[in-house]
Amino acid sequence: MHIKTRASPHSTAGQAARPATYAALDLGTNNCRLLVAQPCGQGFEVVDSFSRIVRLGEGLARSGQLDEEAIQRALSALHVCSGKLRRHLPRTLRAVATEACRRARNGSLFLDRVRRETGLDIEVITPREEAELAVEGCIALLDPAVPHALVIDIGGGSTEVMWLSMGTGPTPELVDSLSLPTGVNTLTDLHGSDPCAEAYDGIRRGLVDALEAFEARHAIRGRIGAGGVQMVGTSGTVTTLAAAHLDLPRYTRDRIDGTRLSLDAALAVCRRFLDLGDAGRRAHPCIGPVRGAFVMAGCAIFEAVCETWPVASFTVADRGLREGMLLRMMGIRPRYGAR
Repeated sequence: MHIKTRASPHSTAGQAARPATYAALDLGTNNCRLLVAQPCGQGFEVVDSFSRIVRLGEGLARSGQLDEEAIQRALSALHVCSGKLRRHLPRTLRAVATEACRRARNGSLFLDRVRRETGLDIEVITPREEAELAVEGCIALLDPAVPHALVIDIGGGSTEVMWLSMGTGPTPELVDSLSLPTGVNTLTDLHGSDPCAEAYDGIRRGLVDALEAFEARHAIRGRIGAGGVQMVGTSGTVTTLAAAHLDLPRYTRDRIDGTRLSLDAALAVCRRFLDLGDAGRRAHPCIGPVRGAFVMAGCAIFEAVCETWPVASFTVADRGLREGMLLRMMGIRPRYGAR
């Protein structure tokens, strides 16, 4: 999939001749993200985007409902998105919500409020559709010569595991998926932002146990040993690990998306983050004060995945759900290697 970013999306010169725009909005448990794009060859050109950590699911694991402060953060971000959408007037908009709104007792009431206050009609999608869209957004990073693939999406309220068969068709088959009701917000709510090494390892071991049933169904470890499995990671956790490994002074998407990272290198970064402590992580240029609150939760999930399925290396994806939504809306079939 070809994704191109246009530097100045607001120019009105030649506006009438421009192709129609499409917009994908993803309100997750941790982030609110918007992409506005136009078809471009076998992919699309991004004309505007927005991303903000809103922590909508903060406190949800304990209370079972969305907190008013978290709701206000999400509404503030959604007002920004609504303004952008009014400027671009996309031909098609799809706005979705995931685990926080699936789980919260007041999720429907919150989305009614969003509709009244911002005009945005957000639908709650199932874990299966979330997995399908994430896979479609990442197909360009998969190697069709490797028979199977794991796609891992570490979210705020859940972790999605997708098991794919490359087969002989133009796109992979989603054989099975697991939506583990554990994400970075969930773990941070339950265990805090600064676990000691012993607590961190306890969290990791518990998550390994939770993944074992999926492993038992598909015998993935044996296929890894035979060289038949590739892995793609799509989440803020894996992009942060890659940026830190590359020692980037600031996050640069073009340096991260599609990069290969060895498992040993990624796990070394996880342990380095653990040793930094809370203050050190918040001061780290690849983490920052907001992401610093839950980066260790993401690292614990990542380590559990890699202990369960010890691939030699994996591909880092700065793409996923929104890109899958855009490709569907535009009627573009994603292709292997079309980055």
